[in-house]
Amino acid sequence: MLKLIVTEKFKKEAGSFEEFRIKRGKRLFDIGFSVLAIILFSPIMLIIALLIKLESKGPVFYISKRIGTGYDIFNFYKFRSMRLGADMERSHLSKMNEYLVSHKSNGDLFKNIEECPDCAAVEGTCSPLLYIDGVEICENLYLKKKRELLLKSTFFKVKNDPRVTKVGRLIRATNLDELPQFLNVLKGDMSIVGNRPLPIYEAEKLTTDEWAYRFLAPAGITGLWQISNEGFTHAEERIRMDNRYALVSSPLADLKIILKTIPTIFYIKRNTY
Repeated sequence: MLKLIVTEKFKKEAGSFEEFRIKRGKRLFDIGFSVLAIILFSPIMLIIALLIKLESKGPVFYISKRIGTGYDIFNFYKFRSMRLGADMERSHLSKMNEYLVSHKSNGDLFKNIEECPDCAAVEGTCSPLLYIDGVEICENLYLKKKRELLLKSTFFKVKNDPRVTKVGRLIRATNLDELPQFLNVLKGDMSIVGNRPLPIYEAEKLTTDEWAYRFLAPAGITGLWQISNEGFTHAEERIRMDNRYALVSSPLADLKIILKTIPTIFYIKRNTY
Protein backbone atom coordinates (compact mmCIF):
# COMPACT_ATOMS: atom_id res chain seq x y z
CA MET A 1 0.00 0.00 0.00
CA LEU A 2 1.22 3.45 -0.81
CA LYS A 3 2.14 5.60 2.14
CA LEU A 4 2.15 9.37 2.23
CA ILE A 5 3.69 11.46 4.94
CA VAL A 6 2.59 15.07 5.22
CA THR A 7 5.39 17.29 6.45
CA GLU A 8 6.10 20.27 4.26
CA LYS A 9 5.07 18.16 1.31
CA PHE A 10 4.08 14.64 0.36
CA LYS A 11 6.89 12.15 -0.02
CA LYS A 12 6.57 9.23 -2.41
CA GLU A 13 7.48 5.75 -1.22
CA ALA A 14 10.58 4.72 -3.14
CA GLY A 15 9.80 2.59 -6.16
CA SER A 16 6.03 2.87 -5.85
CA PHE A 17 5.52 4.83 -9.06
CA GLU A 18 7.60 5.69 -12.04
CA GLU A 19 7.87 9.44 -12.53
CA PHE A 20 5.19 10.65 -14.92
CA ARG A 21 6.21 12.94 -17.73
CA ILE A 22 3.76 14.66 -20.05
CA LYS A 23 4.44 13.79 -23.67
CA ARG A 24 5.99 16.55 -25.74
CA GLY A 25 3.00 16.83 -28.08
CA LYS A 26 0.57 17.21 -25.19
CA ARG A 27 2.82 19.77 -23.51
CA LEU A 28 3.13 21.87 -26.67
CA PHE A 29 -0.65 21.76 -27.08
CA ASP A 30 -1.11 22.83 -23.46
CA ILE A 31 1.20 25.83 -23.90
CA GLY A 32 -0.40 26.96 -27.16
CA PHE A 33 -3.94 26.53 -25.85
CA SER A 34 -3.17 28.40 -22.62
CA VAL A 35 -1.49 31.34 -24.34
CA LEU A 36 -4.44 31.69 -26.71
CA ALA A 37 -6.95 31.42 -23.85
CA ILE A 38 -5.17 34.04 -21.74
CA ILE A 39 -5.07 36.46 -24.69
CA LEU A 40 -8.75 35.93 -25.52
CA PHE A 41 -9.99 36.11 -21.92
CA SER A 42 -7.65 38.85 -20.66
CA PRO A 43 -10.32 41.62 -20.88
CA ILE A 44 -12.76 39.46 -18.88
CA MET A 45 -10.04 38.58 -16.37
CA LEU A 46 -9.27 42.26 -15.80
CA ILE A 47 -12.96 43.05 -15.23
CA ILE A 48 -13.30 40.16 -12.76
CA ALA A 49 -10.21 41.31 -10.87
CA LEU A 50 -11.64 44.83 -10.60
CA LEU A 51 -15.04 43.58 -9.37
CA ILE A 52 -13.41 41.39 -6.72
CA LYS A 53 -11.37 44.32 -5.38
CA LEU A 54 -14.42 46.60 -5.35
CA GLU A 55 -16.62 44.15 -3.46
CA SER A 56 -14.34 42.90 -0.70
CA LYS A 57 -10.95 43.36 0.87
CA GLY A 58 -8.25 40.86 0.07
CA PRO A 59 -6.28 39.49 -2.87
CA VAL A 60 -7.75 38.94 -6.32
CA PHE A 61 -6.43 35.39 -6.52
CA TYR A 62 -7.06 32.51 -4.16
CA ILE A 63 -3.91 30.39 -3.95
CA SER A 64 -4.00 26.97 -2.30
CA LYS A 65 -1.70 23.98 -2.12
CA ARG A 66 -2.86 21.14 -4.36
CA ILE A 67 -1.62 17.63 -5.04
CA GLY A 68 -1.02 16.91 -8.71
CA THR A 69 0.76 14.30 -10.78
CA GLY A 70 2.85 11.88 -8.75
CA TYR A 71 1.81 13.62 -5.51
CA ASP A 72 3.73 16.77 -6.41
CA ILE A 73 2.55 19.86 -4.52
CA PHE A 74 2.03 23.17 -6.31
CA ASN A 75 0.28 26.52 -5.87
CA PHE A 76 -3.17 26.33 -7.45
CA TYR A 77 -4.70 29.57 -8.78
CA LYS A 78 -8.33 30.65 -8.88
CA PHE A 79 -10.11 33.97 -8.72
CA ARG A 80 -11.10 34.53 -5.09
CA SER A 81 -14.81 33.85 -4.74
CA MET A 82 -15.11 33.76 -0.95
CA ARG A 83 -14.64 36.25 1.82
CA LEU A 84 -11.33 36.39 3.65
CA GLY A 85 -10.88 33.68 6.27
CA ALA A 86 -13.28 31.29 4.53
CA ASP A 87 -10.94 28.32 4.99
CA MET A 88 -11.11 28.79 8.77
CA GLU A 89 -14.90 28.40 8.62
CA ARG A 90 -14.84 25.04 6.86
CA SER A 91 -15.16 22.95 10.03
CA HIS A 92 -18.35 24.79 10.99
CA LEU A 93 -19.95 23.78 7.68
CA SER A 94 -18.98 20.10 7.75
CA LYS A 95 -22.55 19.00 8.51
CA MET A 96 -23.68 20.65 5.27
CA ASN A 97 -21.24 18.67 3.11
CA GLU A 98 -23.17 17.44 0.06
CA TYR A 99 -21.03 14.29 -0.16
CA LEU A 100 -21.86 13.09 3.33
CA VAL A 101 -24.66 10.68 4.14
CA SER A 102 -26.66 11.97 7.08
CA HIS A 103 -26.38 9.58 9.99
CA LYS A 104 -26.19 9.71 13.78
CA SER A 105 -24.55 6.36 14.49
CA ASN A 106 -23.34 3.17 12.85
CA GLY A 107 -26.81 1.77 13.48
CA ASP A 108 -28.35 4.53 11.34
CA LEU A 109 -25.72 3.96 8.66
CA PHE A 110 -26.45 0.23 8.35
CA LYS A 111 -30.15 0.24 9.29
CA ASN A 112 -31.39 -0.13 5.71
CA ILE A 113 -28.49 -2.23 4.50
CA GLU A 114 -28.96 -4.38 1.43
CA GLU A 115 -28.20 -8.10 1.38
CA CYS A 116 -24.54 -8.92 0.84
CA PRO A 117 -24.18 -10.43 -2.69
CA ASP A 118 -21.28 -12.63 -1.55
CA CYS A 119 -23.35 -14.06 1.29
CA ALA A 120 -26.20 -14.72 -1.14
CA ALA A 121 -23.82 -16.50 -3.53
CA VAL A 122 -22.63 -18.96 -0.89
CA GLU A 123 -26.07 -19.19 0.73
CA GLY A 124 -24.54 -18.40 4.07
CA THR A 125 -22.04 -15.93 5.49
CA CYS A 126 -19.02 -14.92 3.43
CA SER A 127 -17.21 -13.52 6.46
CA PRO A 128 -17.65 -13.28 10.24
CA LEU A 129 -20.85 -11.62 11.41
CA LEU A 130 -20.68 -8.33 13.27
CA TYR A 131 -23.34 -6.70 15.46
CA ILE A 132 -23.28 -2.90 15.18
CA ASP A 133 -25.84 -1.14 17.38
CA GLY A 134 -28.17 -4.10 17.08
CA VAL A 135 -27.68 -4.49 13.32
CA GLU A 136 -26.31 -7.82 12.03
CA ILE A 137 -23.90 -7.42 9.12
CA CYS A 138 -21.09 -9.50 7.66
CA GLU A 139 -17.57 -8.13 7.99
CA ASN A 140 -17.00 -7.79 4.22
CA LEU A 141 -20.13 -5.69 3.67
CA TYR A 142 -19.34 -3.62 6.78
CA LEU A 143 -15.87 -2.76 5.45
CA LYS A 144 -17.33 -1.91 2.04
CA LYS A 145 -19.86 0.50 3.56
CA LYS A 146 -17.24 2.11 5.78
CA ARG A 147 -15.07 2.67 2.72
CA GLU A 148 -17.96 4.33 0.89
CA LEU A 149 -18.51 6.61 3.88
CA LEU A 150 -14.81 7.51 3.93
CA LEU A 151 -14.97 8.51 0.27
CA LYS A 152 -18.05 10.63 0.86
CA SER A 153 -16.30 12.43 3.71
CA THR A 154 -13.17 12.97 1.60
CA PHE A 155 -14.67 15.60 -0.71
CA PHE A 156 -16.24 18.81 0.53
CA LYS A 157 -18.98 20.77 -1.21
CA VAL A 158 -21.66 22.98 0.33
CA LYS A 159 -24.78 24.05 -1.53
CA ASN A 160 -25.44 27.80 -1.29
CA ASP A 161 -22.20 28.25 0.64
CA PRO A 162 -22.62 31.37 2.85
CA ARG A 163 -18.91 32.19 2.50
CA VAL A 164 -19.25 32.95 -1.22
CA THR A 165 -19.41 36.63 -2.23
CA LYS A 166 -21.83 38.09 -4.78
CA VAL A 167 -19.11 38.34 -7.42
CA GLY A 168 -17.92 34.89 -6.38
CA ARG A 169 -21.34 33.38 -6.96
CA LEU A 170 -21.41 34.83 -10.48
CA ILE A 171 -17.94 33.68 -11.51
CA ARG A 172 -18.55 30.23 -10.03
CA ALA A 173 -21.84 29.88 -11.88
CA THR A 174 -20.07 30.64 -15.17
CA ASN A 175 -16.83 28.77 -14.34
CA LEU A 176 -14.90 32.02 -14.81
CA ASP A 177 -13.19 31.57 -11.44
CA GLU A 178 -11.14 28.81 -13.10
CA LEU A 179 -9.48 31.08 -15.70
CA PRO A 180 -6.25 31.68 -13.70
CA GLN A 181 -5.50 27.97 -13.96
CA PHE A 182 -4.19 28.60 -17.47
CA LEU A 183 -1.22 30.13 -15.61
CA ASN A 184 -0.76 26.78 -13.85
CA VAL A 185 -0.72 25.10 -17.24
CA LEU A 186 1.93 27.49 -18.56
CA LYS A 187 4.06 26.79 -15.50
CA GLY A 188 3.79 23.06 -16.10
CA ASP A 189 1.85 22.33 -12.91
CA MET A 190 -1.21 21.19 -14.83
CA SER A 191 -2.45 20.16 -18.25
CA ILE A 192 -5.59 21.28 -20.07
CA VAL A 193 -7.07 17.78 -19.69
CA GLY A 194 -6.43 15.59 -16.68
CA ASN A 195 -7.66 14.80 -13.19
CA ARG A 196 -8.51 17.69 -10.91
CA PRO A 197 -5.68 18.39 -8.45
CA LEU A 198 -6.85 17.78 -4.90
CA PRO A 199 -6.35 19.72 -1.68
CA ILE A 200 -3.94 17.98 0.68
CA TYR A 201 -6.68 16.93 3.12
CA GLU A 202 -8.53 15.13 0.30
CA ALA A 203 -5.44 13.53 -1.24
CA GLU A 204 -4.40 12.05 2.11
CA LYS A 205 -7.57 9.94 2.25
CA LEU A 206 -7.10 8.58 -1.28
CA THR A 207 -3.65 7.13 -0.70
CA THR A 208 -4.52 3.48 -1.20
CA ASP A 209 -3.62 0.96 -3.87
CA GLU A 210 -7.20 1.09 -5.15
CA TRP A 211 -7.48 4.85 -5.60
CA ALA A 212 -3.90 5.98 -6.19
CA TYR A 213 -3.95 5.47 -9.98
CA ARG A 214 -5.58 8.89 -10.39
CA PHE A 215 -2.30 10.50 -9.32
CA LEU A 216 -0.48 8.90 -12.26
CA ALA A 217 -2.34 11.11 -14.73
CA PRO A 218 -1.58 14.80 -15.27
CA ALA A 219 -3.51 17.26 -13.14
CA GLY A 220 -5.96 19.07 -15.41
CA ILE A 221 -8.43 21.92 -15.74
CA THR A 222 -11.08 19.60 -17.14
CA GLY A 223 -11.52 15.86 -17.33
CA LEU A 224 -13.89 12.91 -17.44
CA TRP A 225 -15.58 13.79 -14.17
CA GLN A 226 -16.37 17.35 -15.25
CA ILE A 227 -18.06 16.35 -18.50
CA SER A 228 -19.82 13.18 -17.34
CA ASN A 229 -22.29 14.59 -14.86
CA GLU A 230 -21.45 18.03 -13.54
CA GLY A 231 -22.21 18.45 -9.88
CA PHE A 232 -23.10 14.86 -8.96
CA THR A 233 -22.09 13.77 -5.49
CA HIS A 234 -21.20 10.08 -5.83
CA ALA A 235 -17.63 10.14 -4.56
CA GLU A 236 -16.71 6.57 -5.48
CA GLU A 237 -17.81 7.08 -9.09
CA ARG A 238 -15.80 10.29 -9.27
CA ILE A 239 -12.59 8.52 -8.23
CA ARG A 240 -13.34 5.60 -10.54
CA MET A 241 -13.48 8.01 -13.49
CA ASP A 242 -10.20 9.59 -12.41
CA ASN A 243 -8.56 6.17 -12.32
CA ARG A 244 -10.04 5.34 -15.71
CA TYR A 245 -8.56 8.48 -17.28
CA ALA A 246 -5.13 7.66 -15.85
CA LEU A 247 -5.22 4.22 -17.48
CA VAL A 248 -6.77 4.96 -20.89
CA SER A 249 -5.95 8.60 -21.67
CA SER A 250 -4.98 9.43 -25.26
CA PRO A 251 -4.84 12.48 -27.58
CA LEU A 252 -8.20 11.53 -29.10
CA ALA A 253 -9.79 11.14 -25.66
CA ASP A 254 -8.40 14.54 -24.63
CA LEU A 255 -9.85 16.16 -27.75
CA LYS A 256 -13.29 14.68 -27.04
CA ILE A 257 -13.16 15.94 -23.45
CA ILE A 258 -12.22 19.46 -24.60
CA LEU A 259 -15.05 19.54 -27.14
CA LYS A 260 -17.55 18.41 -24.50
CA THR A 261 -16.20 20.99 -22.06
CA ILE A 262 -16.70 23.98 -24.38
CA PRO A 263 -20.53 24.08 -23.99
CA THR A 264 -20.17 24.22 -20.19
CA ILE A 265 -18.35 27.55 -20.54
CA PHE A 266 -21.62 29.10 -21.72
CA TYR A 267 -23.79 27.18 -19.25
CA ILE A 268 -24.83 29.00 -16.08
CA LYS A 269 -25.22 26.62 -13.16
CA ARG A 270 -28.43 27.16 -11.23
CA ASN A 271 -27.01 25.87 -7.97
CA THR A 272 -23.51 27.15 -7.42
CA TYR A 273 -21.19 25.80 -4.78
